[in-house]
Amino acid sequence: MLISPTTRQSISHSTMKRRTTYNPKRKILDLVDPQHAEWLIAHVSYGGNPEHKRNPGDFDLTPSVIPRPDKTLCDAVGTFSHRIALRYLREGIRKGLVSVQTRGDFPQNIWAVTDSGEPLEAQLENPTRGVYHGYPMPETDPLREKVLIQWQLTQ
Repeated sequence: MLISPTTRQSISHSTMKRRTTYNPKRKILDLVDPQHAEWLIAHVSYGGNPEHKRNPGDFDLTPSVIPRPDKTLCDAVGTFSHRIALRYLREGIRKGLVSVQTRGDFPQNIWAVTDSGEPLEAQLENPTRGVYHGYPMPETDPLREKVLIQWQLTQ
C-alpha cells in the first residue's frame, strides 16, 4: 500500500510526543548591560514559525500554518498579532530576561510573560539579523517558574 507524503506527515505528527526534557544550558543572564539592552531592542525582530500556529494571524508566514502536535501553539495564549509578539520580545529584553548563551550579538533566548500571565520563550532563528520566533512555555518546563518570578520582580 502506498502512503502519500501528506498522510505520512500526518501519521508521523500524530505519534509524536511533547518534549519532556529541556536544554539545561538555558539560563537567564544575571545582569544585562543597559546600553546593550537598548541596542537589542532597536535591532531584534520577530519572524514567527508556522509550526507554532493554528491561526496565521498577521505573521505573513509561508506556509501560513503547519501546527505540529509536539509544539506549543501561540494560539493557546492569544498571540495573533506580529506587533504584540514584537512587544513581548522587546519587553523581555527591557526586563533583563535574556539568555547567557549568545549567537553573535544576540541572546539565544528571550523570555517574556503575556498580559494574561503566560510565560513565553523566544528562540533566535537568524543570528545575523536578530530574528526570533516564540512559543508558550509548557507547564513542565523547569525554567517557566523562574521566568514568572523574574517578570514579577521587575514590575
